Amino acid sequence: MSNDGFSEQARDILKAVSYFSKLDDAALASVERAAIRRDYDAEQVILIEGEPCAGLYIVESGWLKAVRIGLDGREQVLQTLKPGETFNALSVFTDAPNQATVAALEPSVVWMVRRDILLKLMEEHPSLARQVIQELAGKVQYLIRMVEDLSLRSVETRLARLLLGQAEGESVQRRRWETQAEMASRLGTVPDVVNRALRKLSEEGIIHVKRHQIQILDKEGLKAIAQVIE
Repeated sequence: MSNDGFSEQARDILKAVSYFSKLDDAALASVERAAIRRDYDAEQVILIEGEPCAGLYIVESGWLKAVRIGLDGREQVLQTLKPGETFNALSVFTDAPNQATVAALEPSVVWMVRRDILLKLMEEHPSLARQVIQELAGKVQYLIRMVEDLSLRSVETRLARLLLGQAEGESVQRRRWETQAEMASRLGTVPDVVNRALRKLSEEGIIHVKRHQIQILDKEGLKAIAQVIE
């Protein structure tokens, strides 16, 4: 790719990020110059919890997971990240170390924008500062809901909510890396418990589990288990 093509690609990716969508051309050019593009293989670690924050990351392609690892070695998946999403914002804007370990679930391309450039832009552009506050508030609300799920809802209810959230029409497509172990990490439990919950939903005629797909046979029944109120 030519330098011009590479620059245009970076600009398009950055402009699609909510933090940068309202910046003028000069400010966006500053972000572009501070952006570094990197390729990662499946299972490769992108950043490590507790290490100094280098910058804000943007997913161009592939899927990643952000995890916290307990003293017993168990993972709690905080979030799966798809193309167009950002991560590590909390550390960038609060002067804290990386709050989670992030690893690629499949071959992925990620951009990193240096922290010092972002902090300088926040001082110069109030609109960016307002957007940062709004986005961080949204992340706090997301984490509050996660804590509520883990502490107040059963694994079966959390599983039903996960399936409804991932559903496209009447099915959930399972990527190569979406094993029961990964699902268990997202739900805050262990694979055997997830297996039993899937089997129970299947026996009740609510879902049908295939190798690369989970079909939802009774969406209203799944909503009832998920405690979804419409």
